[in-house]
Amino acid sequence: MSEIIITPKIQSNVPLEIPNVKPDVFAGKSIDEIKEVEIYQGNEIVKLSEFFEVEGESAETPGEIKIIIDGDASNIKRIGQGMTAGEIIVKGDVSMYVGLDMKGGKIIVEGNAASWAGQTMKGGELEIMGSAGDYVGSSYRGDWRGMSGGFITIHGNVGYEIAEYLSGGKIVVKGNANHMPGIHMNSGVLIIEGNVTSRTGGEMSGGTIIVKGVMDEFLAGFKYLGIERDIQVNGEDIPGVFYKFTGDYAIKGAHGTVYVAVAGNKHIVP
Repeated sequence: MSEIIITPKIQSNVPLEIPNVKPDVFAGKSIDEIKEVEIYQGNEIVKLSEFFEVEGESAETPGEIKIIIDGDASNIKRIGQGMTAGEIIVKGDVSMYVGLDMKGGKIIVEGNAASWAGQTMKGGELEIMGSAGDYVGSSYRGDWRGMSGGFITIHGNVGYEIAEYLSGGKIVVKGNANHMPGIHMNSGVLIIEGNVTSRTGGEMSGGTIIVKGVMDEFLAGFKYLGIERDIQVNGEDIPGVFYKFTGDYAIKGAHGTVYVAVAGNKHIVP
């Protein structure tokens, strides 16, 4: 796989947006042509080379390209937006919207990510080695269509309202989640291996949520169905002993399923 390394030269006082930094755009271009790719500084269009050193070797197809962002990207938004193939590795933190509308390929963030990671994601894989902010895998503001495909892994903690309007795909959080994970969820799978604050699955109409840690409080609109051991979700075996609930009966129509580990969660069983 060909590698293209882009290294930040200076830190912009205004956040940069780099939706064109992806294998789909770099494919078939020379390094000199890649340096001319347009990015955004606020409402200004600038060239990639104004803020980044660019080196390496390109390839003819996106699937043959790995882009390495080697430096601080904590003020850089929209990395990998809409990408369909190839790989992006960020050696540090990133700002908002990493993996926005992603359709294929893989993004690895070796640090933390700000809010809206994987928003409206449709395919591919997004892996964040640190923590992430609010609205992971969510919809746009005012829309009802969140992530519909692909796979997101967060190795740390996450913020509020992750998997909002989740309509497909899978999100795994290795750490803890704040309020309202899986709110308005329609389909897909959300696994939280740590603890959850409250309001899990509020107004969900489909899909499956699994909480392996402690849930501080649970909504009243869920019906308790009993205890299950070593569950299977979408063909995946998940060992453990879980309380099973269905809901949210605060809304009419179809409902989703929530499994919560028995250990430490006796307080949520009616």
